[in-house]
Amino acid sequence: MKAVQINNYAKEIHAHLRQVPVPEIGDNEVLVQVKAAAVNPLELLILTGSVRLLQRYTMPLTLGNECSGIVQQTGKRVKKFQKGDRVYARLPQNRIGAFAEYVAVEQSALARMPAGYDFVTAAAIPLAGLTAYQGLVEELEAKPGETLLIPGGSGSFGQMAVPLAKALGLRVIVTGNDRAREQLLAMGADQYINYKQENYWEILSGVDGVMDTLGAAEFDHELAVLKKGGRLLSLRTGPNRAFAVRNRLPWFKRALFSLAGSRYDRAARKQGKEYRFLFVRSDGAQLQTITDLVERHHIVPAVDPHLFSLEQAEDALRLVAHGPTGGKVVLRL
Repeated sequence: MKAVQINNYAKEIHAHLRQVPVPEIGDNEVLVQVKAAAVNPLELLILTGSVRLLQRYTMPLTLGNECSGIVQQTGKRVKKFQKGDRVYARLPQNRIGAFAEYVAVEQSALARMPAGYDFVTAAAIPLAGLTAYQGLVEELEAKPGETLLIPGGSGSFGQMAVPLAKALGLRVIVTGNDRAREQLLAMGADQYINYKQENYWEILSGVDGVMDTLGAAEFDHELAVLKKGGRLLSLRTGPNRAFAVRNRLPWFKRALFSLAGSRYDRAARKQGKEYRFLFVRSDGAQLQTITDLVERHHIVPAVDPHLFSLEQAEDALRLVAHGPTGGKVVLRL
């Protein structure tokens, strides 16, 4: 089968299209014929080695963290799926490989695609959907009626996070570029702040939770708008001790992340607030819950109109790296 691989970590984008064996499946695994695979900033972090402390990979590595496709074969212990099912997944962190014609996936990571959705649209849902859901439900423990701020939420993540947050009963404020304003408001955002015209930290206060997509440079501003007792959840700034403990990481990583995140923990505690970090994991049961929300509220993520093939994977990665994009970038097989 064809697969897009990297040979080593590198600053430049270099991916290779190769012929590799179709993966063999274990008793709890499903062989999925990939029909579409989304291309995310996470792919760039992986190929540059930026997430080595969180997840180290063996080379050569087939890229790709989320996909949609058709079940071709099931392991002996697989009960939830059968051949022909239309499924999708955020692949387990240690078993990625969606940029290929076939991928072996633990059944616990899979869910059936939303009814009536095509493969390309479905492939744009799992990673952003699970990130938003785990962030809102597990990390922020958001409750109906609370206010959520998503700085830099005008991209593909915000296009999933906003409608999911609204479906959970939250008031949602987004900052971003003017180009995405009408789209995010149509998706349910209660307030949209054009970052080129206004500074959100000068007009907001008493926010219950912040979901950061921008990184360390925004930390102080994001912390400032939180109410006392509020939580700042970052997808970019970096892990801390709480992250290492929750994920049961070994002692040396607990020590390392405790040191790395101490500045943020200390600053948050000083103001009576809390800093958290999230690296999204696969979870088929949660993805099924997201599927139900997607179907019930007719959530349709934006997909960039330029669809790529496996042979064009490098071009797709460069588009994600340099933009601009009109939504989630997708490889269509």
